[in-house]
Amino acid sequence: MEYLDFELPIKELEEQLEKCVIIGKESDVDVTPTCKEINKKLVETKKEIYKNLTAWQRVQLSRHPNRPYTLDYIRAICGDTFLELHGDRGFKDDKAMVGGLGKVNGQSFMIIGQQKGFNTKTRQYRNFGMANPEGYRKALRLMKMAEKFGIPVLTLVDTPGAYPGLEAEERGQGEAIARNIFEMVRLQVPIITIIVGEGASGGALGIGVGDKVYMLENTWYSVISPESCSSILWKSWEYKERAADALKLTSSDMKKQKLVDDVIPEPLGGAHYDRETTFKTVAEYITKGYNELKDLSTAELIAQRMDKYSNMGEYKE
Repeated sequence: MEYLDFELPIKELEEQLEKCVIIGKESDVDVTPTCKEINKKLVETKKEIYKNLTAWQRVQLSRHPNRPYTLDYIRAICGDTFLELHGDRGFKDDKAMVGGLGKVNGQSFMIIGQQKGFNTKTRQYRNFGMANPEGYRKALRLMKMAEKFGIPVLTLVDTPGAYPGLEAEERGQGEAIARNIFEMVRLQVPIITIIVGEGASGGALGIGVGDKVYMLENTWYSVISPESCSSILWKSWEYKERAADALKLTSSDMKKQKLVDDVIPEPLGGAHYDRETTFKTVAEYITKGYNELKDLSTAELIAQRMDKYSNMGEYKE
């Protein structure tokens, strides 16, 4: 397990607990009371730390190297029913964007999401979860296929942003994202979107237009990352904590501003502490969201989706 800087008190207590258990095994000394005391203190420390997280600390948790990624969710929720589909039929297959058919609690979905890597080799292979235009065009191709066969769409968002390289711009990065948003608004099947990690800028919006949009508790969703915001406003990354607070990018902020429909709770410590519980909860929210949408007519579905996004951004002075 890797630990973030604010998790160091937890690391110390877990190491103490581990040593205590080893001493008990290697000697005749009864260390049960001591272990119980350390465990009690560990639980209290976790509760104290995780109930008072700042916006920046939630950003850090969303990037935790042990956190489950899109393919982890797909494999856990769909099992062996997932069939990956490749390519945009125009340029090439973008490894940062994965998609295919799978079943969630017996219901078929077209599942699309950004995939990050878990080590240096796979991060390079997946381009750190930053999709090129062909990735968004692949996503759109799969969504139109789902529409043709009447299959609902499930998107899992986890990206630091769309790839900003010269070659991506030459191939029409902005147009690809804009086209996806345009087409998703009028797609004739239900769309469920879940932010499972980072939801950065247009890279997230390119597959983020949903009838139901959920965020995991320790994720973020914003027009810009805190580091980039800090470098623009203060010409330095040193103010990223201040930028994170100002951007109102956490799941609770998004729910309060009615930009997402609900927040999916995570186990104490984050999704990586208890993956099985996280996968089960996410599957339940997918089924719940689909059950609320499945009986709507196509006209009602599209009208409701258009109203949802048209009403965003209203405020009173």
